[in-house]
Amino acid sequence: MIRRLELTPGGPTGRRTLAEEAAAELHELILSGELPSGTALRLEELAKRLDMSQMPIREGLRRMAALGLVEIVPHKGAWVRELSMEDLRDTHQTRLALESLAVRAAATQFSDTDEKAARESLAEHVRLSKLGDNIASRQAHTEFHFSIYRAGGSRWLPRAIEPVWQNSERYRFGSRQTKARIEQTRREHQAILDACIAHDEAGAEAALREHLESAMHRITQTMERRTKH
Repeated sequence: MIRRLELTPGGPTGRRTLAEEAAAELHELILSGELPSGTALRLEELAKRLDMSQMPIREGLRRMAALGLVEIVPHKGAWVRELSMEDLRDTHQTRLALESLAVRAAATQFSDTDEKAARESLAEHVRLSKLGDNIASRQAHTEFHFSIYRAGGSRWLPRAIEPVWQNSERYRFGSRQTKARIEQTRREHQAILDACIAHDEAGAEAALREHLESAMHRITQTMERRTKH
């Protein structure tokens, strides 16, 4: 069972208010690219699209703004934040800094319970990736990483990582999940997990950095191809 992150729409219980439901819908529309970067987010249009009143939509937009996915300017409106190479590099560098701290902390005290949770999430991510279930596979991928980051015992690091993580998820567009890609990603994740199990702080950080750099390289190539076209 994949546990939703604390700040992610829906919360850990899975019981949603209307505002949480609106946030969850907006979240998926943005991450899937159905609401592309720069899209104006008008309450009336969104209310019709999601078949709910404007009040929960307004709160949902505030939650997306808190995650860094939406820009809200008083008296001007709201829109999906723009994608750019500058923002991608900034997001990547911030993730490297925060997640390196988190994975090193996890490696110092990784328990059997932590290992079990991470293994289950990783297996689920691989299974769902092979099935082509992008939404569920993305959630399993998130849960794998955060099951490790939570193992470090910090109350604030996972919370600090999540907004940057959510922004980075918007850059995963157009990524074809070939068998080779799925296996490469599985090996990268396994290397992170193995280092944590061995309580190897330096190894865990090195494996994480290799994983993030690999993803950054793929995303950069995709963005450059899009720019040329």
